[in-house]
Amino acid sequence: MLTRRTFLRYTGATTLTLFATTAAGHRIAVASIPGGSLDPATIPKFVSPLLIPPAMPRTATIPRRGGPNIDYYEIAMRQFEQQVLPPGQPATTVWGYGPAGPGTALHHAPSLTIEATTDVPVRVRWVNDLVDAEGRALPHLLPVDPTLHWANPEQLPDAHGHHGTDHTPDFTGRVFVPPEEYDDPTTQYTTYRGPVPIITHVHGAEGVGEESDGYTEAWYLPDATDLDPGLARGGRWHAYVAGVVEDRFGVAPEAGALTSQYPNVNRPSTMWFHDHALGMTRLNVYTGPAGFFLLRDNSGRDGPIRDARTGGRATLPGPAPRRTDPPNGKTYYEIPIAIQDRSFNADGSLFYPDSRTFFDGVTGPWVPESDLPPVWNPEFFGNTLIVNGHVWPHLEVEQRRYRFRVLNGCQSRVLLLDFDGIPGADVWQIGNEGGLLPETVHVTGALDGKVLLGPAERADLVVDFSDVPVGGWVLRNAGPDEPFGGGEFDPADPDTTGQVMEFRVGRARTPDRSTPPQHLVLPPIPDLPEPDRVRRVALIEAMSIAAEDAPARALLGVVDGDPAEPAGGQVFVREWHDEVTEDPGEGSTEVWEIYNTTGDAHPIHVHEVAFEVVSRQPIHVEESHGDGGHLSGHRPEAIGVVRLPADSAPRGPEPGEGGRKDTVIAYPEEVTRIRMEFDTAGRFVWHCHILEHEDHEMMRPLQVGPAKPGQPT
Repeated sequence: MLTRRTFLRYTGATTLTLFATTAAGHRIAVASIPGGSLDPATIPKFVSPLLIPPAMPRTATIPRRGGPNIDYYEIAMRQFEQQVLPPGQPATTVWGYGPAGPGTALHHAPSLTIEATTDVPVRVRWVNDLVDAEGRALPHLLPVDPTLHWANPEQLPDAHGHHGTDHTPDFTGRVFVPPEEYDDPTTQYTTYRGPVPIITHVHGAEGVGEESDGYTEAWYLPDATDLDPGLARGGRWHAYVAGVVEDRFGVAPEAGALTSQYPNVNRPSTMWFHDHALGMTRLNVYTGPAGFFLLRDNSGRDGPIRDARTGGRATLPGPAPRRTDPPNGKTYYEIPIAIQDRSFNADGSLFYPDSRTFFDGVTGPWVPESDLPPVWNPEFFGNTLIVNGHVWPHLEVEQRRYRFRVLNGCQSRVLLLDFDGIPGADVWQIGNEGGLLPETVHVTGALDGKVLLGPAERADLVVDFSDVPVGGWVLRNAGPDEPFGGGEFDPADPDTTGQVMEFRVGRARTPDRSTPPQHLVLPPIPDLPEPDRVRRVALIEAMSIAAEDAPARALLGVVDGDPAEPAGGQVFVREWHDEVTEDPGEGSTEVWEIYNTTGDAHPIHVHEVAFEVVSRQPIHVEESHGDGGHLSGHRPEAIGVVRLPADSAPRGPEPGEGGRKDTVIAYPEEVTRIRMEFDTAGRFVWHCHILEHEDHEMMRPLQVGPAKPGQPT
């Protein structure tokens, strides 16, 4: 169904036409897919070969008494040119991670892969090297909205007149103007053009200290030669985090860098790393800095994977790139695949909206005259898909089995990968974010060849091309070009965002000695302890009080009372700056009931833990006051009530959600229950992984155990 909100979202720019298919099989024009000045219909497809990211070179090995040595890396985020579009088209300026030595030859977006082993710590010195050749700080490639609760390096005062970082600046008496019109700071404000804050988070890492998790207020600027004395060099938590790093690891604080250590106590799993700076994660990640962090178990601690036919050890498709591999000439059968959506301008530059008008046609007024930020967009959907840093690439495969570690790295887009159009392909899911599943899932049989992935979710797939005819076959995306609600939707444009990449199938060159996935017996997964408490939290959409049917921000909150009781549970909004409400004890186990009061699905990520998906159940949402058909979220009192209807029954996890996860899709007007054990004390966060939501209040602090001495209040 084409709602008014959907229609407005797709009339903010011009490029392609979005088509739907009628019951009679006819394609009809629905709306336009917005983007920059480069029409995606003009981009040649399947020209660039898929890049298989090499392993990140290790800087050194640090000896350690009483345990394994530490793998040590020095990794810098830098700006460089990359051929994201096909050859013959302009290169794109991006940011990406790579070795901190001279040059950018090994920098890429997404980056080289960190290969790690369970119980072997990895220590990384993360360097903010966003400077030019003379060492001067580079401005952001994209427009930074200064009206959010964000890093605020300029330390602009808040509504109480307090100067400092990591709060919402007060622009009373000033109006927003684009940068080219900005000439009077007393009556105007514009986008932030100063040096860029960064802080890196390894998504999925467990047992990590609070100093190493990439806490969003621990950001830091580059050690540039031209920093204004009035700029804060780091966020509110940076000095505390740097002090803990010195105490724990003996690494002294330094300008422009921060050292983190990852104990790798997870089950073997597909993790990834990306920027996490407060109020600008969407912008920093969009420019490119992300990479895989693959944790492997060489000890068999989690139990060997067995072959059901023999009872002996099974073999998964491989190899994958290793640090010892030669620069070229090696064939890989295990390949990480990061899928992202982006839009481009005709000069090859990345396109990202510089006005909220792009989203829904609203033209203001903006903050401070209303509650609408002038630049932030509630969601963003790029009109091209890029895989491992190239737009619509191809991969030459043999008629044999491959292991694909797939990541949805999109901003807001839910992917529905459709292997059904590849004749003869046999697809099995063997793992998700938390490692191997309890048992394999036959995607081709049970799921009609489709794999659903919300932003930040991962799927470990074995794809068997043995019976696929020789030739080129396109992997498609059947997910929507709009926010995902879990029900019926129009699929992505079949000519652009409905296509992911091409597999060019050829004859097998060597025997395939991997175990057929239907015979895999995956290692058992220990149950988590019984919960010590049930915690009820809420997902909320705040509609604007200044413009009709215009989302102003996305929020989290708490539910007070039991929705199963006649009175129901009252929903209260909590913002980033409010007191901590999610405060499990160290060593405790909790079930979180996530009540989604909005009309969209949200991928919810909890830092530091891997959880079990327990169940989902329909709920009934009642608003305490009308606000255009949505909870408003702008008043301090309870904004609504959630109830479990008498005829509402829970359902178990979806196929592929077994075992452990770190990100889960919470569907509209449902409660999603997850169970997790909090083993590591410290300050972390939980949030929606739609990055536009995360950046504007859909993130909250998570305090495990009591606050530690010196923690910022």
